[in-house]
Amino acid sequence: MYAVLRDAWATVVPDRRDRHGPLPPVMLVLTVVTGLVDAFSYLVLGHVFVANMTGNVVFSGFAVAGAAGFSLAASLTALAAFAVGALLGGRVAHGARPHRGRVLHLALVLETVLVLAAYLVAEITGSPSTGPARYALIVLLGLAMGVQNAAARALAVPDLTTTVLTLTVTGMAADSGAAGGPGGKVGRRSVSVLAMFAGGLAGAVAVLHGGAALPLLFATALLAAGTAAAFALTRSGEAWTRPL
Repeated sequence: MYAVLRDAWATVVPDRRDRHGPLPPVMLVLTVVTGLVDAFSYLVLGHVFVANMTGNVVFSGFAVAGAAGFSLAASLTALAAFAVGALLGGRVAHGARPHRGRVLHLALVLETVLVLAAYLVAEITGSPSTGPARYALIVLLGLAMGVQNAAARALAVPDLTTTVLTLTVTGMAADSGAAGGPGGKVGRRSVSVLAMFAGGLAGAVAVLHGGAALPLLFATALLAAGTAAAFALTRSGEAWTRPL
């Protein structure tokens, strides 16, 4: 148990001499953002995800089969927007690749603008779940999550992908001592799972008991804070800033 807690603490408060420096806690913040945004998209925009593309592929199959409550157009729109966002994020990552801090900062600037725009659309229209507003929100948030995932891929912080938890949970079990592995990094991976859970919980509570657009406001605030922190990191010349 001590090793698990130590691993979790090292993820939340990392040693600056670590190969990934201060990146892990920022990636955890982005994981919380994912939970908030997907809570909004699923609960407000209907059965569609803007960060979990596996879900959208499955939902597309449901829609084609005629299952009630699923929209092929919405799922395909989310997939397309995410892909374009990943393209934009990839260009940012490749352009700033000599410095991981700059990759993070530029991606966060772009993502913050997109999520803020989505919040404004949701707040101004008053009916984000229907009509053109719904698709505008799917596009804006799909773009934002695509940018985030491309940046996370470029930064390549182990076990902190900010979106996909399937491999994280698999690693906890498959790499464990019980499975004959070297150890499942349970502390680090559990923190990632808890961050996603916290974002989803907060997003759902906000939608159900606050306002439909509230999760996007929370996400924007977290992204703005992350952008400010990342700006300070762009000036670092420590070893963690170099590409892997």
